Amino acid sequence: MRLTVSVAAIIAMAVNTDGKREIVGLHIGPSEAETFWSAFLKSLARRGLRGVKLVISDAHEGLKAAIRRVFGATWQRCRVHWMRNALAYVPRSQQNMAAAALRQAFIQPDRAQASQVLRHVADQLREKWPKLAAFIDESETDVLSYLDFPEQHRSKLHSTNPLERVNKEVKRRADVVGIFPNEAAIIRLIGAVLLEQNDEWELQHRYMQVEAMAELAAAGGAAPKQIPCAA
Repeated sequence: MRLTVSVAAIIAMAVNTDGKREIVGLHIGPSEAETFWSAFLKSLARRGLRGVKLVISDAHEGLKAAIRRVFGATWQRCRVHWMRNALAYVPRSQQNMAAAALRQAFIQPDRAQASQVLRHVADQLREKWPKLAAFIDESETDVLSYLDFPEQHRSKLHSTNPLERVNKEVKRRADVVGIFPNEAAIIRLIGAVLLEQNDEWELQHRYMQVEAMAELAAAGGAAPKQIPCAA
């Protein structure tokens, strides 16, 4: 009897002190529990990853706990996924209105004002959509973490969008194969895609301004990394 199982492929991209993007990790596993995430992050640390300032991902509680324990870094909940999750509590006919109200928080100049706007929106909508208000209450801190970083970086720190193109190409190549015979075969295919992407980034201009990256390094005492992680 042949047994087929689904596995998760986790990819981590970082921005280094030169302001360049690079793939720093790939991990294959049967689940996305905290032990899975911890093993992945510890493998990055063993290979020399230091000075992590911020990790950006979708809402995985296991990853959130592992980030604190392994790197002591801040977590940013992907704003794109956060908005989708929030609008799931709103009838489709009202989603444009709710989205417009929520987006007002993200155009504020600092965290304090953004938080104030989100709090106001939650209170205004609490009676009509209590589950949405509760969601905002619970996730406000995590979705605004990027506002603690230099303004010139913020547009690239609030979501996992920098990895979306890579994820789509990985999925496209994997779909062609369909079922892999073993984990090594998965790593070979995805690894080839990631190597191609890494080479492409090397030839491109800096993703972030190097001067501001240096300021972060001086403030934190270590080389800063921002790491979007995505399944």
